[in-house]
Amino acid sequence: MIAYFQSFLTNSGLSDESSVHLSNAMAAFVVVIVSILAYLIFKKIIVKILHAIILKSKSELDDVLIKNKVLETAARIIPAAVIHIAAMRFSDYHIWIERIAFCFIIFVIVQTIDKLLDAIDDIYHRYEISKLRPIKGYLQVVKILVYIVGIIVIISVLIDRSPWLLLSGIGAATAVMLLVFQNSIQGLVAGIQLTANDMVRIGDWIEMSKHDANGEVIEVSLHTVKVQNWNMTISTIPTHSLITDSFKNWRGMREAGGRRIKRALYIDMKYIRFCTDEMLQRYKKIQYMQEYLEGKEKELAAYHNEHHIDPSHIGNGRHLTNIGSFRAYIERYLNKHPKIHQGMIKIVRQLEPTDKGLPIEIYVFTNTTAWDDYESIQADIFDHIIAILPAFDLRIFQNPSGNDLAEVLAARREQPEYLPPE
Repeated sequence: MIAYFQSFLTNSGLSDESSVHLSNAMAAFVVVIVSILAYLIFKKIIVKILHAIILKSKSELDDVLIKNKVLETAARIIPAAVIHIAAMRFSDYHIWIERIAFCFIIFVIVQTIDKLLDAIDDIYHRYEISKLRPIKGYLQVVKILVYIVGIIVIISVLIDRSPWLLLSGIGAATAVMLLVFQNSIQGLVAGIQLTANDMVRIGDWIEMSKHDANGEVIEVSLHTVKVQNWNMTISTIPTHSLITDSFKNWRGMREAGGRRIKRALYIDMKYIRFCTDEMLQRYKKIQYMQEYLEGKEKELAAYHNEHHIDPSHIGNGRHLTNIGSFRAYIERYLNKHPKIHQGMIKIVRQLEPTDKGLPIEIYVFTNTTAWDDYESIQADIFDHIIAILPAFDLRIFQNPSGNDLAEVLAARREQPEYLPPE
């Protein structure tokens, strides 16, 4: 082709030197046009045919090849291959043309492998095991190795030396390599430990105050773990930090199927007293209390008879209290509550009295772990308990507010003025 152009230009009256340069330029232009046409034909026709075949297949796994543009990336090899084949036509420059074209082919192959590894990760994410054993970190290590090998091959081609010669020189630069890839090595080791010890899975709710993270794990990669917080922000945690620092994983709560409620009410102690007959009769009208109180009355009567105790005085024997009856009511109320997990621990207990009153702590688990449902159940339970307190002649302790003081002052103003006796 070059000889034909050169002959044509010479016959047209150009000098031999000019015809040589111009014929080479014309041949190069033709090769470039042919390579572009080959690329467009492959991309617009062959790739589209392959896409149509993939989309018609019953399997959805091959659709990730389209999503990650694996075939489009591989198509870039076509123009470089055409130029590499045509390089022999340029006797003066064919060595460098071949080298550059071959280096571009290697670069495209590395990019194609990169896209293919992304496709493998997408396919793996379609299986439930991906949440237990994420492989993105390992694939990133493979990508790093592929790029390193690609760079070594490209350099060896450009300097016309064996790749093994370059690889043998890497040993001397091991310390530098370790320094450059320090984070990658730490991330790889941390990823292996996280996976081997099953410390973090995709979808886990983790809490790590040091990195202001409190939400679900959405990605575990070589260098970072991404956490989508409940306020929809994204916290990025270095992978090795999950090994070196402490964090809280709420997975156990979700697997157990119950979320803990642990909250105390502070009862004003001046309202705690023994129950009178009138109080007991009122308490028996409460559905959950009748059977309990009747059983306790029989138990106390039997105790007094056995020990010859006269219960007519409040200081003798055993007597029911309004606070004890209140605790019994809460226990029965929680036992019947449809949103409380009946297979897990349920405790209603007294804590040590404080200057704010007597704490009655409720320690139970809901039968759901969803945050919004949990908060709603917890609020409903304490709404009811606080509202039922006056029925047991009890009050919540509360520091006096401005309104309380205003009511006291108003009451004093309404009283007649005190006059001392004459």
